[in-house]
Amino acid sequence: MATTPTDSNFKHIVRIANVDLPGEKQIQFAMTKIKGIGINFADAVCISAGVKKNTKTGYLTDEEVVKLNTVMGNPAKAGIPTWMFNHRKDFETGEEKHHITGNLVFVHDNDLKSLKKIRCYRGIRHIQGQPVRGQRTKSHFRKNKGKVVGVVKKKVAPGSEEAAKGKDKEKK
Repeated sequence: MATTPTDSNFKHIVRIANVDLPGEKQIQFAMTKIKGIGINFADAVCISAGVKKNTKTGYLTDEEVVKLNTVMGNPAKAGIPTWMFNHRKDFETGEEKHHITGNLVFVHDNDLKSLKKIRCYRGIRHIQGQPVRGQRTKSHFRKNKGKVVGVVKKKVAPGSEEAAKGKDKEKK
């Protein structure tokens, strides 16, 4: 049965986890618009909530939306494995959590502030603007507050031998 978005029970915008999702997309892909939810986690949420992942978001019932919200609110209780969470081994409590939307940004910033405060290696690298995870720095990460820093060519004084060589090359 092919249905069109002009049906009476089709919603063009569905609100899940305080984010407006487009009704034309499949729920699995529409949920990736929520900050902190990727394609694999969205797939796991759909399976745990009992929602078909290829259903258009606009055709979800109110009960299915509530199920999706509860699973996203407490994924460990819904049976989603902890290795899929985005914040494992919390700095203060040691718990494994999954944060979404604005809470994710807040927790990430607090983690960076605590690393900087205790002056650990990762914190110092964040302060300096250097790579944190062991990458090389000779040829990459040559930035200074948004400006690219690199090799500067030596300016040639007019009337010197090098300037004359440059003019000879231009004539050829």
